[in-house]
Amino acid sequence: MIRGIGLDLCNIERMAKAIEKERFLERVFTEMERERILAASVLRRGEIAAGLFASKEAVAKALGTGFDGFGPADIEVLPDEKGCPVCTLHHGAAELLGSGRMWVSITHESGMAAATAIREED
Repeated sequence: MIRGIGLDLCNIERMAKAIEKERFLERVFTEMERERILAASVLRRGEIAAGLFASKEAVAKALGTGFDGFGPADIEVLPDEKGCPVCTLHHGAAELLGSGRMWVSITHESGMAAATAIREED
């Protein structure tokens, strides 16, 4: 059963500038997400980071709380073996989700990244 839906949009150029600051990277992204961002070419870093950031915002919206009781780094979005985004929640975000599941989809176009999250429960 669907219990929540979230959608967010993020400007890629703005995110490319934001990730130049190490403090921002550490506050918003998990270690594995940071590794993925920094391993990409300079041209792709902003796009990847913007997609991940939009995903985190969409997940917070799907949970129905915004970032109340947890932070962006408590939401981790990494590609599976086929490149599909898989969302794992930690700490307060995981407590809110409980035994449910979060589905995420990311797209990029014309300097923007967008993400949709769907909260599913049994």
